[in-house]
Amino acid sequence: MGLFKNLSEDIQEVDIIVAGGGTAGCTIAGRLAEADPSLSILVIEGGPDNYEDPTIVTPAMFTTHLAPGAKTALSYKARQSDHVAGREVIVQSGGSLGGGSAINFMMYTRAQSDDFDAWNTPGWTTDEIYPFLKKLETYHGPGDAKYHGFDGPIHITDGTMRMKKTEDDFLRATEKAGWPELRDLQTLGHNNGFQRWLRYITPDGKRSDAAHMYLHPRLNDGKHPNLHVLVESQVVRVLFDEEKRACGVEFQANPLFASSVLQTLPPKRTVRARKLVVVTSGACGTPSVLERSGLGSAEVLEKAGVPLVEDLPGVGNDYQDHNLILVPYKSALEPSETLDEIMSGRLSLEEAQKKKDPRLGWNSVDVAGKLAFTEEDAASGGPDFKAAWERDFKSKPNRPLILMVLLNGYFGSAPCSEPGQYASIGNCTLYPYARGHIHITGPEVGDQLDFNAGFFSGAGNLDIYPQMWAYKKSREIMRRTAMYRGEVAEAHPPFPASSKAACATFDAELDASTLEDLEYSAEDDKILEQFLRENINTTWHSIATARMAPREQFGVVDKDLNVYGVKGLKLADLSIAPENIGSNTNNTALVIGEKAADIIMGELGLSQTNGVSTSASEVEQVKARI
Repeated sequence: MGLFKNLSEDIQEVDIIVAGGGTAGCTIAGRLAEADPSLSILVIEGGPDNYEDPTIVTPAMFTTHLAPGAKTALSYKARQSDHVAGREVIVQSGGSLGGGSAINFMMYTRAQSDDFDAWNTPGWTTDEIYPFLKKLETYHGPGDAKYHGFDGPIHITDGTMRMKKTEDDFLRATEKAGWPELRDLQTLGHNNGFQRWLRYITPDGKRSDAAHMYLHPRLNDGKHPNLHVLVESQVVRVLFDEEKRACGVEFQANPLFASSVLQTLPPKRTVRARKLVVVTSGACGTPSVLERSGLGSAEVLEKAGVPLVEDLPGVGNDYQDHNLILVPYKSALEPSETLDEIMSGRLSLEEAQKKKDPRLGWNSVDVAGKLAFTEEDAASGGPDFKAAWERDFKSKPNRPLILMVLLNGYFGSAPCSEPGQYASIGNCTLYPYARGHIHITGPEVGDQLDFNAGFFSGAGNLDIYPQMWAYKKSREIMRRTAMYRGEVAEAHPPFPASSKAACATFDAELDASTLEDLEYSAEDDKILEQFLRENINTTWHSIATARMAPREQFGVVDKDLNVYGVKGLKLADLSIAPENIGSNTNNTALVIGEKAADIIMGELGLSQTNGVSTSASEVEQVKARI
């Protein structure tokens, strides 16, 4: 197997270096190795190998990667901001082979057609991207077969369990609130409804991540001896020759995985690239690699003490994310109907495996919705919000403002103080107006970053109001479910007991037929806004820090992902997205990887393959289930 923790001295030069073994990096390396096994490829990943790691391949263990000190996630601390009540928010991203696809919530969510078309880049329109969306997946879900693929590496399934009782309960409540159940929200055209959600999980209940689906099969089949993967090593910078052609990279061992505490900087090594260097270190990592390489704002590089190779002021700017709040509710659910036992440790992984507990192949997310605003909703946000909505959303009904998610388990801003069975709502704003940046302050990997996450820093209430709206709407939906038994007060806004919106606990189901909506006073709204500022968080969807756009518009790469001003260097990860997207970002990272591999294969004169890994009979069986 060509996977190393220490690169063999025999490997001094390869054809292609992939700097970052995340979602897009694994996709690119796997596709290129498949297209030409003689092509020598080196993937350099800063985190550990993820092969058959039980916390990664077992879907129910996904929350372990968000725990403090987890070595499978990278944590980026943003500067303190008054917009988030003086906090230094932490933004996490994938920190193992497979990147975000190896640790995320596994929600199968595609972007909208308006998203790709808004990128305004030849080769990247919805019609041009759709073949790659199909190519990456083997779809096992409902809907029209023309929208999906059936022979790709990534499996889209129900997993090993669905909790139909809570699905039906919640969907009855959402329908009463005015949102229909849609059979398939992932056509790029459907919006403003809820769906019984699918997941990146194989039919036998394992996470379907980019490393296990694209890379490990090539590493283990004995047919790709020129595919090499170096883990636990950090790319310091890209190296250039006199003609500004990328000719290799400098890298070092990741001190996090050193057997002893290092007192000095780890030694650096170099490896050369004959044909191409592709940086795929993610929206938080790629800008730092570029800036340490001399590519970025001349002012930023001068302050950091890095010699300038090419002045590209767009590097590290326009940082975007989706903003998330998670609020838990007490429920009448049974222990077997939530992930609480497993997440709390009351049921160990080993015990659950012995019992063959079906929850192990489940992510607790059975229902979610993409929601748009009505004219009345927009007007309630005040004149500034309504003006922004009329400009950016009114004529684009394809664009949702909120992703609302039901989770069977405790997910909240405060620790769970009482063992039990909970249901939680996650509300995610999909197109925040706030922008931030991420830059280096010195030439070494370990130097502190200048990171401004930008949360809630947009003008007025443009980002606050959608979250206030979503909290109120989702709370009314939950109050009308049979499972609802009240709010977990410590993880909700601290409304006073005298408020009509005060949190409450109930011993039985409420009568939805006589239930009136809660009333929020002006003081309640202030409390809700402060709660949001104190608790709003990342959705782990960092994007747009090295945009694919014209150079004069602060673009960093062109339509073929070439970095402006230099040769032999491409970028391929979520940093290149020109604009935000109305979905979880994993699917878009996969499609960027597929598109990048196709571009590179075309430039190298390689035959472009669909990578069929499923037999024709299996394809027909899958289609027959739709």
